[in-house]
Amino acid sequence: VPLGVFWSLILGLVWLHLLEVPDPSVVPHYQAGVVAFGLSAIVELLGEPFWVLAQAHLFVRLKVVAESLSVASKCILTITLVILYPQWGLHIFSLAQLLYVSVLVMCYVIYFVMFLGSPEATKKSFPVARVKALLPNLVEDETFVNWKEARLTWSFFKQSFLKQILTEGERYVMTFLNVLNFGDQGVYDIVNNLGSLVARFIFLPIEESFYVFFAKVLERGKTVKDQKQDDVAMAANVLELLLKLVLLIGLTTTVFGYAYSQLALDIYGGSMLSTGTGPDLLRCYSLYVLFLAVNGVTECFTFASMCKEEVDRYNFVMLALSFIFLCISYFLTHWYGSVGFILANCFNMGIRIAHSTHYIHGYFRESSHRPLTGLLPSPALLLLYGISAVITAFSEVLFCCDKGWMARLIHISTGALCFAATLVTMFCTETKLIHFVRNQ
Repeated sequence: VPLGVFWSLILGLVWLHLLEVPDPSVVPHYQAGVVAFGLSAIVELLGEPFWVLAQAHLFVRLKVVAESLSVASKCILTITLVILYPQWGLHIFSLAQLLYVSVLVMCYVIYFVMFLGSPEATKKSFPVARVKALLPNLVEDETFVNWKEARLTWSFFKQSFLKQILTEGERYVMTFLNVLNFGDQGVYDIVNNLGSLVARFIFLPIEESFYVFFAKVLERGKTVKDQKQDDVAMAANVLELLLKLVLLIGLTTTVFGYAYSQLALDIYGGSMLSTGTGPDLLRCYSLYVLFLAVNGVTECFTFASMCKEEVDRYNFVMLALSFIFLCISYFLTHWYGSVGFILANCFNMGIRIAHSTHYIHGYFRESSHRPLTGLLPSPALLLLYGISAVITAFSEVLFCCDKGWMARLIHISTGALCFAATLVTMFCTETKLIHFVRNQ
């Protein structure tokens, strides 16, 4: 929390005084917005110990309820204020963000206040008895700093910092180098938010949940031979099926996203979005979703099984990747505009996938398990994806998007038939995966 306060103050001053500030007549209350978002970051940090405790003990329902309530509260407040007081501008989103983090933190605090010391906690032999134990305190007969844990924490901090650059690097390039004007940044943000819906609602929960699963099943830093073989077999089987699942979701998004990007933007925002760079951006993003899908699961397993030394080595790889990614983002944006950001992200994800798959291959080399086969869908399914891509692309040329609603309905029906055929083929050829999804 002290570090959070420090960085909120420093970065708040940077955003207010060093970076370009929007025209107050166009974007009012910008300064108040910067302060509100900095404050919300500090409030969210107050709930971090509770969040970590819930993650470590697999309190999945608590996380789902807390995040659902906080997101619902934020959306309801935003919609209400936008309708009633549109002149408030950024104040609306600042208040909504503060409400979001307040509800999120309060859900965790109230739950643990009620749970700790209860008969249920005693029955589960929960390691924390009182909320006071979660507050900072000095423990007798222990050193002030556990250096082994401190070094591991420092390794993960460096990794998180570099991962932040790799994940959000294009935003820093946009902000600090002014390669796009505010209008182009707005279109990019809209497309980015639409395109990342699949990643946020499907891939992120899978990645977070199964990171905890792999970390529990496998002992960090031990080779396959030194682990319990039943646990290794279970982890390999789950990893293979997870890879197959996210790959098929990613392929479906890429194939059908290409032909329906323009229609989606036209329905969502009218001709302002469906003409210009919007459709090309969303088409590229549908390809990027495929990279996101595979990278999420491969890195999830990699980070859950790496020892400290391997994490440190990977940090050097990520440092080099961060520098290359930022350079590529800058140059591709000059050549291709905002599309260059997504192409740079695809390159970045491709390199990270290559590194993670190399690690997984080496990890299971001394065993009979080959979980990377999950990246090989059945030939019949691949053929159908190819046919669907061609048919829907031709359908878009013939029927979309300025030929009236009847032509649009024909285009949508064509895609629905191709999608149905893909699902039927998936159910017939990927029976092991379907069984896994039903069970989970």
